[in-house]
Amino acid sequence: MKPEQKQKSGKHVLRRQETISGILFVSPMMIGLIVLTLLPILATFVLSLADWNFVQGFKGIKWIGFDNFTRLFSEETFRISFKNNIIFLLTVPIYLVISMILAILINKHVYLKSYFKVAFFMPYISSVVAVAIVWQVLFHPSSGPVNQLLMSLGIDNPPKWIADPSFALGSVMMISVWISIGFNMIVYMAGLQSIPKDLYEAAEIDGANAWVQLRRITVPMLSPTTFFLLITGIISSFKVFDLIAVLTAGGPMRSTSMLVWYLYDEAFVSLRVGYASSVAVVLFACVLAITALQWLGQKKWVNY
Repeated sequence: MKPEQKQKSGKHVLRRQETISGILFVSPMMIGLIVLTLLPILATFVLSLADWNFVQGFKGIKWIGFDNFTRLFSEETFRISFKNNIIFLLTVPIYLVISMILAILINKHVYLKSYFKVAFFMPYISSVVAVAIVWQVLFHPSSGPVNQLLMSLGIDNPPKWIADPSFALGSVMMISVWISIGFNMIVYMAGLQSIPKDLYEAAEIDGANAWVQLRRITVPMLSPTTFFLLITGIISSFKVFDLIAVLTAGGPMRSTSMLVWYLYDEAFVSLRVGYASSVAVVLFACVLAITALQWLGQKKWVNY
């Protein structure tokens, strides 16, 4: 064999060995992704076309086509849960604005920055169950500290908060905002530190005040961070479950029922897996549609 052919053959063997090694390194993660993520997604789409109680086993599967979806959109509880989820989406822009303002203030004008970072971040890393129980005590209709304070200020009939259908969803939204501020603030602070200081120095030389610098430099330069937090926040708001499960269990009078809670109730309480799978498909479609709209709209407001 000629030297050139030996060299090409050696390169081919080396490339094949590198490919095999790469596949072996990636295979555990790929197997986990396929088994724990892709297969359950495919199974959800398939089961959404069936009427199945998993206690009956696979022999109890009855294929009914799109009847689950027809029933779904005529179900009042689903419509209430969907409406509550749409309202709950308002928490995302609220805590994004608060987080950005806090990040700017702490980054520029506050001493002991590390303390404030930890203080605001603690609710996010704390157990949701523990946080929910604390807020249950705070929002107790008669003996809770919040209503005790309001009554001491002269309010005779303060809201019953999570016990009142008119205030329950707003109360859960307030708690969600309080939990989420810390994480978003930390991410915004990281984004602020990546903005070149030369931009602010040039703006000061041109006579731009703090408001102009905020509007023309800080907010546009933070737009990629805002875009990331907006997408992850909307996805998280559609997946909210643990807070609802501990605080209200979807009540009172379904005023805090969300899509994931409704899915859980149908799948693991009523044992209607096929119907619950159709809820999961609708949830998937909603998140996909909103994310796609954001990706399409990012070119108009995100500055890279």
